[in-house]
Amino acid sequence: MVINMKIKICGIYKIRDADHINKYMRDYAGFVFYKKSHRYTDDDLASALRKRIDSRIKTVGVFVDEDKEHIAELYKKGIINIIQLHGHEDEDYIRELKKYVPDAEIWQAFAVREKADLEKAQRSAADMIILDNGYGTGKCFDWSLIESFKREFILAGGVNPENIRDAAERFSPWAFDLSSGVETDRIKDEKKIAAVIAAVRSL
Repeated sequence: MVINMKIKICGIYKIRDADHINKYMRDYAGFVFYKKSHRYTDDDLASALRKRIDSRIKTVGVFVDEDKEHIAELYKKGIINIIQLHGHEDEDYIRELKKYVPDAEIWQAFAVREKADLEKAQRSAADMIILDNGYGTGKCFDWSLIESFKREFILAGGVNPENIRDAAERFSPWAFDLSSGVETDRIKDEKKIAAVIAAVRSL
């Protein structure tokens, strides 16, 4: 089992969300730069949140087929520390993006429906991959598909206080990525954040 599994709380878009993150000192906080998401943060809000969040916590910018120059600008300004790709970005896109920010860590998300999706994830040029449901439903994909998956990964999609311990014991992911799983009525829930952190720390 991975020791000290990391946790990313994604979809931070309110000042009190940042305060919850600081209180429990988790590893990563995610900003969603996708206008169709109700968790969307523009550059100014993300900058304000970055200043509010403890500097020891890394911020992750979540993008969907975004302009590479915009991503690079956010990274170079220090608003985000890690780049997460959630659209149709291919190997050429990642290669070009690295030219803009050669020292940046890049994560890439994959919607898992069948073994072929995992084969694609296995070949990704990204520094880290995220295995996800892919539709923002807050539901898990078929976890049995990743029973024998070899590459280090982040588990997302439907992870919550009730199932995170089981997922940790079964798959030992490098990290968990949670958003709706720690929300109540689309608002980050401090009790749920505390519960998932306690579950992982208890392992």
